[in-house]
This record gives sequence, C-alpha cells and structure tokens, in this order.
Amino acid sequence: MAAGKPVVILGVFVADTAYRAGRQPRMGETILGNSFKLGPGGKGSNQAVAAGKLGADTTFLTRLGVDAFADMARHTWQAAGVKAAVIDTPESYTGAAYIFVEETTGNNAIIVSPGAAMLISPADIDAHAGLIRSAGVFVTQLEQPIEAALRALEIARGAGVTTILNPAPAARLPDRIYALCDYVTPNETEAEELTGIKVSSIDDARRAADSLLEKGVGAVIVTLGEKGALLHTKDRSDHVGAVNAGPVVETTGAGDAFNGGLAAALAKGVEPLQAVNFACAVAGISVTRPGTAPSMPTLQEVEALLART
Repeated sequence: MAAGKPVVILGVFVADTAYRAGRQPRMGETILGNSFKLGPGGKGSNQAVAAGKLGADTTFLTRLGVDAFADMARHTWQAAGVKAAVIDTPESYTGAAYIFVEETTGNNAIIVSPGAAMLISPADIDAHAGLIRSAGVFVTQLEQPIEAALRALEIARGAGVTTILNPAPAARLPDRIYALCDYVTPNETEAEELTGIKVSSIDDARRAADSLLEKGVGAVIVTLGEKGALLHTKDRSDHVGAVNAGPVVETTGAGDAFNGGLAAALAKGVEPLQAVNFACAVAGISVTRPGTAPSMPTLQEVEALLART
C-alpha cells in the first residue's frame, strides 16, 4: 500500500491479565488454570498497534495513570511505531482487564476496568481538536465515556475526516451519533444490541445494517467471525469471506485487528471493499497467535497471506 494520511484513534489502554483454562469457573467455584499472561490490551490501544504495525502514521489519544501499567503502554506503542497523545492522570490508575480464554475453542470472556480512561472528557477532546482534524481517518470505540467519543466524532466529521465507530463493547447509543459515522463496525452481538435484530446469518446482518443506515450511518461493516464480514451501503451489499491463516489459537484481538487494518487501508486510499478484505486478512493472522497487541501482524505478513489466497 502507498503512504497514506494519518490515523488518529481515541480509546483505552488496559493491561490484560489473561487466564487459560478448560472452562470458566461457576460462581463460588475455584478451578486450576493452565496458564497466565500479562500483556497490553484495550480496544483502542490494540487498534492503534494494529494500524501502526501495518505502517500507518498512527497516533493514540487516551488517559493513563502514573504507574507500571502506563510504562507498559508507552513501550507497547513505541514498539509498534504508534505516537502517543497521553493525558497523565495520577489521581487514577491505568486500566486493567480480566480475560478468560477457553482452551478448547479459543473463545473468550472479558471484564474491563478502564481506570483513568473513564475520565476522558469532551474538554480533553477539545484540547486535542487539532490532532483529530489532522487525521485522514479517525477511529473510536465505546470503552471511554460516550460523550468524549461523540465530541471527537463531531470534530472529525466537521474537518472532513473519515470516521469509524467500532461500537464495542455493545451499548445503546444516542441517535445523533450515527450521522457522524462514515463507517460503523459492529460484530453480530453489537449489531443486535444496536438494532434489536438477532444476527445469525448474512441475511440477518443485511437487515441489521439496513436499520443502521436508516439511522444515518454512511456504511456498515458487520464482522462475522469465521464467516468474514459484510460491507453494506445504500448502493451495494458485499459479503467478504474470512481469510484463513491457520488454526485458531485465540479470538480475543480479532475485532481490534480488523478495525486497525481497516483504518490503515482506508488511510492509504484503498477502496472500501478491498480495505475490508485486507482487514479480514489482518484479523485472520491475529487469531493464529496468543495475546492481543502481540498478535498484530506486519504489513509484509498480511501482503504475503493475501498473495497466497
């Protein structure tokens, strides 16, 4: 891909504490796990790492505590070539997440405590308005307060920046946010939360996407796990198959890999359908590796995979 415009991502960093076991414990029960790993996470941070490792000019905007997990965050971004726009917040803590990974399937269950990132405010966004306006693509999610995400989308849209809202974790949204989004990228669960339409098939995904278009979204990309993704606009609806890179080890970071890959491709001028296929390849590689940020592939790895498929 050619050199592209900057990517700016607003979101949360958390330290992932990942536990692997054969099953989840029941309430009141203690079981023995098979492994533990501490590493970098948070949807926004993961997406920034994914975009950065793909060669995009990426800046991540967030709040951190002043602690060891904040040091982990900065080292993670530096290694991925991601620039940091951090508001230090000593009165709080850097976020952390509990991740349970079911060893037999690679499926996961997660609890996130965002810490300092929950203090991100519209005033913080206004203070970084110049950064957001300088972007070619702006991305945010729902782990930080919705008011901050809404303000950032307003600034980006006002400057003609391509906007991506990854509505994760699933939540109800204010109606006025939809028209600020060039792309909304829910998975099946998030699409159902936003529309009330259960997504069990590609046709269900099309119906849910139609509902989001009616709310004012420019384009909807429903990520469908092993079924790939659906790119749906008022003019066309294209199902893009998953890109198989090998056996699935862990699905934790797949959505973040997809969104980071999508942002990187769009920032480099790739047309939307090709950008979705590229993002599927990024996600396809990520699920063959353990962890979240460490699983994000390089541009060379993604291009090699696409050349083989």
